[in-house]
Amino acid sequence: MIPTVLIASMVVFFAVRLIPGDIIDIMSEEMGTFTELDRQAIEEMLGLDVPVFAQFGRWLGVARLADGTFKGIFQGNLGESLWGQGSVIKLIGKRWPVTLELGLLGLAMSQIIALPIGIWSVLRQNKFGDYFGRSLATLFISLPNFWVGTMVIVFPSIWWGYMPPIMHVKFSEDPLGNLVMFVIPGFILGMALCGTTMRLTRGMMLEVMRQDYIRTAWSKGLRERNVVVRHALKNAFIPVITLVGLQVPILVGGTVIIEQIFSLPGMGRLLINAIAQRDYPIVSGMLVVVAVAMVLINLLIDLIYAFLDPRIRYS
Repeated sequence: MIPTVLIASMVVFFAVRLIPGDIIDIMSEEMGTFTELDRQAIEEMLGLDVPVFAQFGRWLGVARLADGTFKGIFQGNLGESLWGQGSVIKLIGKRWPVTLELGLLGLAMSQIIALPIGIWSVLRQNKFGDYFGRSLATLFISLPNFWVGTMVIVFPSIWWGYMPPIMHVKFSEDPLGNLVMFVIPGFILGMALCGTTMRLTRGMMLEVMRQDYIRTAWSKGLRERNVVVRHALKNAFIPVITLVGLQVPILVGGTVIIEQIFSLPGMGRLLINAIAQRDYPIVSGMLVVVAVAMVLINLLIDLIYAFLDPRIRYS
């Protein structure tokens, strides 16, 4: 886990600096043309006057800052916004509940729809229910969520004069209003994930249902529910759980678009604004947080394997 996070942080740190243009150019466009002395003074103030490898060392916390102190990731500090917005950790702390709520709602909706339909398609193979489920999965995969989100806002406002709420309401202030605001973007976010999970669930269940121990369970006269729930689901769910774990970064990336469309003040909008303003600490800090979350989620998935399949053991 540790080498993975270190390599990911290195890639993130250097990749964001490959974007054409730098923060000094953007500042000069907004505040007027800088002289060479002004540019040097701003670079020194922002800590951009040293080579990029020295900046990386400072960001990690293994190299001293200009004031002689160590303030980096190893000290639990993700840095300060170059535009004076404050600590990166505090900025992420303000935004992550919105993205977390949207992502979890989208993931939950996708699984609530995908798993029952995927299982039903197997039990009613080559019948109407199976054809309906497969067609629905293909439809969900084919429709891009940014297009669906735009249509959901545009057409209801034209036809019925209704627009989904786009003013953020905190859960602590109005729980029902907060839920109403997140239902539509959460469903749209979960659509593509739903289609992929549905197809994989159907494929794995078909493979498991053809196994000898399933035929033995049928021959004993067990009810369909017992055969599916007690004997088939656990083995079929191992690849599905893996897919759900891989969908977590997709949720973070997908919320960037959905948050822009529905004006949600989450991490996605913060990331877009930081990239546009070349606010390197915010971009690097957010992506490192996502990398750490992904590593921990993969570890959790590995542990879930042992629960689903007794043949898997970790020493």
